[in-house]
Formats: sequence, C-alpha cells, structure tokens
Amino acid sequence: MSDTLASLRRKINGAGDLKSVVRSMKALAASSVGQYERSVLALADYDRTVELGLAVCLRNRDAAAQRAAKPDAGATAVTAIVFGSDQGLVGQFNDVLADFVARALGPLPGEKKVWAVGERVRSRLADAGVPPVGLFNVPTSVNAITPLVGRIIVEGESHHGQGEIADFRLFHNRPMPGAAYEPVSQRLLPLDEAWALRLADLPWPTGNLPEVIGGRERTLQALVREYLFVSLFKACAESLAAENASRLAAMQRAEKNIDELVESLNQTFRRLRQTSIDEELFDVISGYESLSRAQVR
Repeated sequence: MSDTLASLRRKINGAGDLKSVVRSMKALAASSVGQYERSVLALADYDRTVELGLAVCLRNRDAAAQRAAKPDAGATAVTAIVFGSDQGLVGQFNDVLADFVARALGPLPGEKKVWAVGERVRSRLADAGVPPVGLFNVPTSVNAITPLVGRIIVEGESHHGQGEIADFRLFHNRPMPGAAYEPVSQRLLPLDEAWALRLADLPWPTGNLPEVIGGRERTLQALVREYLFVSLFKACAESLAAENASRLAAMQRAEKNIDELVESLNQTFRRLRQTSIDEELFDVISGYESLSRAQVR
C-alpha cells in the first residue's frame, strides 16, 4: 500500500521523537564514559602507593614473602570473574567478551568456575560453553563499584580458604580510542615468583628507604588485599567505560540512520505532495477548458 501524506507526516514526526531519545541516551553514555575513565585515573596514585608498599615488603623477602609468592600445591580450580553488561544497546560487547573468555579458559587444566558480572554476559558465556556458577549485578555508578569489589573479594577468600583457587583471573573489555574496546585478561593469583621479583625491583622514589613496622607477613597480606581491590576496581571501571563507549557508538550509528531515514521520508513527502499539487492543477485546468468549450457552443 502506497504511503499517504498523512502517514508520511506521522512517520517523520515519529522519527524526530526517536532521534530526541537517541540524543538523550548518547549524552548520558558520553557523560558516563568520562565518569568511569576519571575514576580509573584517580585510582592510579593509590595503585602506585600499594605497589611501592609491596616492593618494600618483598625487597628483603623472608619465608612469609616466599609463601605469598607461591601457589597452593593442592589447589586445582580455575576461577574467573567476567565483567559484562546488564543492559542492551551495546552491540557485540558481551558476545566478543564471551568468545574471548572461552578461548582463554579452554586450554587451561582443572575445573573452571566462572562468575559473571551482568545478566546478559552470563547467558552469552553459557552459549559459549563456559556456564557461570554465580552472578553479580553490574554497578550503576562509580560509588557502587566498591561494594561489588568487596563482595567479589569475600567470595574469593571463602574459596581460597577451602583450597579451591589455584588460578584467579579477570576478564573485561577495555576502552580504546575512537569509542572502541578490546577484551583483555589479567591473572591475579597465584602471586608467583615473577610477580614478586617485578615488585621487589621497583625503584624507591626518594633516597630514604622505608622499613616495615610490625609483622611483615601481616603487612604483606594487607597490601596484597589492597592489590586485589585496586585490580578489581580498575577492571570494573574500565568495563563500564567500554560499555558506555559501545553504547555511545551504537547511538551515533542510530542517529545517523535516523537522519538518513528522515531525509528519505522528506524526499518522498515532497515528491508525493508535488504530485498531489500537480493533479489538483490539472483538474482545475481541465475544468476550466471544459467550461470554456461549453460557453463557445
């Protein structure tokens, strides 16, 4: 059925309303990207402080440091935290991440225990062959990241106390220039010899070397906990920034498509209107000619 002028006008008005919604979502996504990126930058100084503290504890490594840098020989499980999305309009955000997780965990030996952060990524992981054993909700603001990280650490410590964690990894999408992202992974546990040597070799920023006051083992455990907190917080914030960057790119594509649709509808509307005007003029001219011939007779 061909469109009428009234139906075309309704479509044009509807596309305009949809474009207003897309603009609002685009502005919200752009604001959220900046919010999460600033949180990552703000965490950099604290991350550096934690690393320097670990460097002091590991510079003169004793038995406690050696134990902290070696995995539990009896542990066999591989635990992974996957930061995904709970909302739509993010393109292939969860699909790309789920495929990356499946390829990374596939060759690893032992039992895989995957915890998903986000309902949508949980279903994608199940489709990819790595069904999650647990689910965390995606934070909706920077302030909600800290409680989530706390729950993840508590859950990890409960399994570590049972000797279940031999390999603890993070998976998330990291934002890239141009509203793009890439899936990345980070191995948090075990704290192996290479990790300890890297931190022990960090140069101290001043000429006065600090000393550890109190028990070195207890201080090292506290700093390791902070190291885990910083790593989880950063991964979560980067994932949220990448999610909103993906949504921003999707909204930009949608806005472009809407502009093209409106332009096409306007062209059709103008063409149909001109055709209608031409028909009316033809009818007027035809009527005038008919009256003229009648008067001559």
